[in-house]
Amino acid sequence: MTAPASGQAMGYGRAPHRLVIVETHPIQYKAPLFRKLAAVPELDVTVLYAMEPSPVEQGAGFGASFAWDVPLRTGYRSELLENRARHPSVTTFRGCDTPGIARRLRELRPDAVLVNGWVAKTCLQALRACRRLGIPCLVRGEANLLRPRAAWKHLLHRLLLRQYAGYLAIGSANREFYRFHGCPEERILWAPYVVDNDFFAAQAAARTARRAEIRAALGVAPQATVFLFCGKLQPKKRPLDLLRAVGQLPADCRARAQVLVAGDGELRAECERVARELGVATAFAGFINQSRLPEVYAAADVLVLPSDAGETWGLVVNEAMASGRPAVVSRAVGCAADLVLPGQTGEVFELGDTAALAGILTRYLREPALAARQGTAASRHIQSFSYQQVIAGILTAVQTCARGARC
Repeated sequence: MTAPASGQAMGYGRAPHRLVIVETHPIQYKAPLFRKLAAVPELDVTVLYAMEPSPVEQGAGFGASFAWDVPLRTGYRSELLENRARHPSVTTFRGCDTPGIARRLRELRPDAVLVNGWVAKTCLQALRACRRLGIPCLVRGEANLLRPRAAWKHLLHRLLLRQYAGYLAIGSANREFYRFHGCPEERILWAPYVVDNDFFAAQAAARTARRAEIRAALGVAPQATVFLFCGKLQPKKRPLDLLRAVGQLPADCRARAQVLVAGDGELRAECERVARELGVATAFAGFINQSRLPEVYAAADVLVLPSDAGETWGLVVNEAMASGRPAVVSRAVGCAADLVLPGQTGEVFELGDTAALAGILTRYLREPALAARQGTAASRHIQSFSYQQVIAGILTAVQTCARGARC
């Protein structure tokens, strides 16, 4: 167990509301949020984890074993539950099996429990325990309507969602999912997916003068217009679409374009082969840990995320925009409607349409000031997706539950 942060204290002479957050494992994107929640006087936060992956388990899908090089369990109270899964994993439903969660919730007696969707057995075990113990259970999942589902799945979702006391929407597409399945509007609260905007903005500013040096270290040409792919090299992220789009550029543009791939995974060899066959100038940087991410954004001009609907949000878009870079995404990416304003903070293309993507990239190459102009707009726009919004949504939900009402 890690120690509680000093910010967890009495607020206005009243005991803070007890909130338990249930997660499958420590996640680099969520640790900063938990630290900020721990500093809210009105909240007493405990995070329950189903498992803490080993470097090998953490590296599933990344193409390499690793440990995140940023603190994940400091600055807030957390506990590790006993995971009885036969094959522990954070990527499968049965990989997180924690039947002891009911006993721990009975001991903690929280005013509310917040679960991260229903993608792991632990999440449903928490919901079931809450129902038995009379504890309001809130959900902050990622599901949206951007991919088709069978009618029976929609029915199951409707039945499942009725059991939660409130719904914290990570974005517009996620909010529409709750509405579609009959969740009352007044119980859907705004808690968008965010990153530490101030950190990425500061790191971008600090690296401006070193851009040529950073590019050289990554194998990027000093004068090239660099299109960045940042993430796992896996089918749902469709990195090959970017390479094929660059391969379709007019000759004069293609000579000035370069792709920077920051990531690794099962499609690495195929990406290298396609880049070689199409003659696309590409620098493969491999897996990049958290502390080095600002370097790849500093080296790039535009982020490209061609993912399918499996990309339920796309936090690399938040990071790129906070770093002053525009984003080009497929319409299937979950954050597209919220973050990517066509012609302003980036561009949107239809999933799999590499010709349309090539047309977008051509405009950046033929209008040298376009990426910088959109990057400035993106850095302003992303400020409206902040920790303050998430904390406000969570706090409102917990306070409502503490009054004995549903959100």
